[in-house]
Amino acid sequence: MDFSVFLQPAFSGGGTYLDWVLSGIKWTLWVSILAWIIAFTVGSVLGVMRTTRLAILHVPATVYVEVFRNIPLLVQMFIWYFVLPEIVPKGMGDWLKNGMPMPEFWNAVLCLGFYTASRVAEQVRSGIQSIPRGQTEAGLAMGLTRPQVYRHVLLPMGYRIVIPPLTSEFLTIFKNSSVALTIGVLELTAQARQISEYTFRTFEAFTIATVVYVLITLTVTVAMRALEKKVRVPGYIGSAGK
Repeated sequence: MDFSVFLQPAFSGGGTYLDWVLSGIKWTLWVSILAWIIAFTVGSVLGVMRTTRLAILHVPATVYVEVFRNIPLLVQMFIWYFVLPEIVPKGMGDWLKNGMPMPEFWNAVLCLGFYTASRVAEQVRSGIQSIPRGQTEAGLAMGLTRPQVYRHVLLPMGYRIVIPPLTSEFLTIFKNSSVALTIGVLELTAQARQISEYTFRTFEAFTIATVVYVLITLTVTVAMRALEKKVRVPGYIGSAGK
């Protein structure tokens, strides 16, 4: 093993192979964080829609969840990048392929975000439905409208309950970001593979990538456990591990 390879001048682009690793970390974080913002926002809306009795809300949300979570992420990544520009109007397709800045990056963010939203929606739905029906009835009896019951009663409680599974989804986004290399995003795994190809130091390249992924996920886990402990509600799933 010779980890000094990371201090050697890179094959192209100037700098060292360590700079490639740092660049990969940067793009991994950007893809993951932006995708999580989309996933959490869209997933929360879909999760609420799936708990309503209105077919006009429940049915589209259910279709979305079943479609997106049952198509492999790799297939969806190819659809977003290679197929979507060909089936939309020509002007929009040309913009998606050539006019959009960093099309590989943004397609990866959108794909990963909307894919994970289907999984977040199920977590939010389960959190809301695990709350005793009496709390909803009590809110309505106090004069709250149903949207106000969701805002002030169901969602605050539901999110507290599902912090552990949401943490798992957040961690999964970081790991799934490696799929973005298939459409040309030079995130951490892609950079490790490049370093391996140019230096033939496969073990060293992927060891560094593995260590970085572990450090990122451990940091997120510790932070989310602290949040879970702070907002936990005694007697519910999210309050385990006092």
